[in-house]
Amino acid sequence: MGVTASAESREWIGKASYYALKGRTASGAHVGAYTGAHRSLPFGSRVRVTNLRNNRSVVVIINDRGPFTGGRVIDVSAQAADTLGFRSAGVARVKVEPIAD
Repeated sequence: MGVTASAESREWIGKASYYALKGRTASGAHVGAYTGAHRSLPFGSRVRVTNLRNNRSVVVIINDRGPFTGGRVIDVSAQAADTLGFRSAGVARVKVEPIAD
């Protein structure tokens, strides 16, 4: 299953993974409880990530670049993966929706 993006709504559907980076992210911050990595969204952007299998969602703040594995649309912190219910699986099919400030 590939990655899809909607030009009108700027939402992405694809795989999410999680990470627990030691040290600083691309923005100079640290991985927080509810942070994430996206290839193109500006640092500080807030997005709602919804696990399409169980419909759990969480809002994360983008503070890093990635993911760099094909077919993945976002990396989230380990705590966000716990909330979404996929940490033990490692990856999940998700929808990512930017939240307007």
